[in-house]
Amino acid sequence: MGELSRRLSQARVYDLAQPYYAGMPHHPTHPPFLFGLVKLHGDFVSAAGGSSAADAFAAGSHVGTHIDALSHFSLHGHFHGGQQVRQSAAGGVETHGIDTVGPMVRRGVLLDIAGGAPLAKDYQITPADLDAAVERERVSIEPGDVVLLRTGWAQYWQDARRFLAEVHGPGPARAGAEWLSARKIFAAGSDTIAFELVPDPVMPVHLHLLVESGIHIIECLNLEQLARDRVWTFTFVASPMKLTGATGAPLSPLAFAE
Repeated sequence: MGELSRRLSQARVYDLAQPYYAGMPHHPTHPPFLFGLVKLHGDFVSAAGGSSAADAFAAGSHVGTHIDALSHFSLHGHFHGGQQVRQSAAGGVETHGIDTVGPMVRRGVLLDIAGGAPLAKDYQITPADLDAAVERERVSIEPGDVVLLRTGWAQYWQDARRFLAEVHGPGPARAGAEWLSARKIFAAGSDTIAFELVPDPVMPVHLHLLVESGIHIIECLNLEQLARDRVWTFTFVASPMKLTGATGAPLSPLAFAE
């Protein structure tokens, strides 16, 4: 334990989460983030002069930096592994809920597709782009990895209209998703609202990764500092909020680089 503590204390730590704030970007099919200070300093003051404040917030499970459970999408009434969809409005999903996803301590790989300026909103990340990033960064993709794709769109996070872009955004299509699944990774993520190239009403990447391949998707990451420091491989550490029966949950991922 002493050696682990020493290594962690010497690591560079990167926060990959975007901040939550009123008016932040959210996919129109999900509820917005709501926040309020519901108890103000001065509402109650103790005899010693002390006071406290408290707040309340509400958000969809797929708002902000978050991870998709495998139950987020189904195909012909079934989840990954042929599990039949069983659900209720009050109890959520019975299988593949986000509460079944344990803490993640995995090898992470950043593939900086954008390089310089953010990608165009209709840019499709192809297998050739992924191969080029692997070669340029001199990295490998190994089974069980968490692979993160940088498009540069994290730079737009404080401009909700521009980040959402009427649900247009760069990302992989089916071919790019198959490139990722062929490497048997644990999760794929990016800095965009939907990970895959949108708009596409079929959402082929979500269907392929979540349902057909059992690969989680992480969205709305901040990958700017990692890319700026040219940190291509790292230890990815995160644990989703344990929401029983939920199809996704907020995530506060960290990257530890030696």
